[in-house]
Amino acid sequence: MEHVEAWKPIVAAVHAKGALFFCQIWHVGRVSTFELQPGGAAPLSSTEKGVGPQMSFDGRLEEFSPPRRLTVEEIPAIIDDFRKAARNAIDAGFDGVEIHGANGYIIEQFLKDSANDRTDEYGGSLENRCRFALEVVDAVVKEVGGHRVGIRLSPFTDYMDCHDSDPHSLALYMSTKLNDHGILYIHMIEPRMAIVDGRRVVPKRLLPYREAFKGSFIANGGYDREEGGKVVTEGYTDLVAFGRLFLANPDLPKRFEVGAELNKYDRMTFYTSDPVVGYTDYPFLE
Repeated sequence: MEHVEAWKPIVAAVHAKGALFFCQIWHVGRVSTFELQPGGAAPLSSTEKGVGPQMSFDGRLEEFSPPRRLTVEEIPAIIDDFRKAARNAIDAGFDGVEIHGANGYIIEQFLKDSANDRTDEYGGSLENRCRFALEVVDAVVKEVGGHRVGIRLSPFTDYMDCHDSDPHSLALYMSTKLNDHGILYIHMIEPRMAIVDGRRVVPKRLLPYREAFKGSFIANGGYDREEGGKVVTEGYTDLVAFGRLFLANPDLPKRFEVGAELNKYDRMTFYTSDPVVGYTDYPFLE
């Protein structure tokens, strides 16, 4: 496939620098528009409830098209799309895949009760709402192996109008059930940060889920070098993920290693289509 072939030299270049490279695979579900869908069709979701307009960082109001609820008979095809994506990623040379089950996209549209209003086997109870996510994990693991699979979860957030009435139970259930599939890691987003004395403070409420899950646990959300190192040393998490700091610092590990000053990220360039600005124009140390 053309897409797979196009990724191969990119993956090889990353490997040449000594890094592991996982590909995040996802389906946006209702976070889309008619214009972006094949044939101008409605976006697919767990529900017919749409996403409210979202304000972008540059002040634009983003609006989304009303979704169409997937039938039970259609769901296996979506699950198979995740399986195919995982296979394509491995064929392109990636070391593994991260299933995107967070941030208000289709998996979370099934997981959280604010979005999932289904009355079939994929809705209602906690177990039913988690069924789709776990079936995706099962299909991907069977295709590429659990040692090549991670999942990103954000039980405490409300991205894209996705929130849950009992995020603790959701997080604990998923962390426990994922053990049955032998995946490599869970990558979980911390609850909202607080500001104390002018400094961001990470809530650090993920320990119960780290203890429930037998694989590696990655915490994400507002960490800096000092706090990230501290929570790993203390055993709160196995690893810490950095997002915004990495966007602005392509050599972030090196800067952490030598204690160098960090480039400041520009939120206004986070979601643009420019191939340079906010993407490849942040300077390296050397």
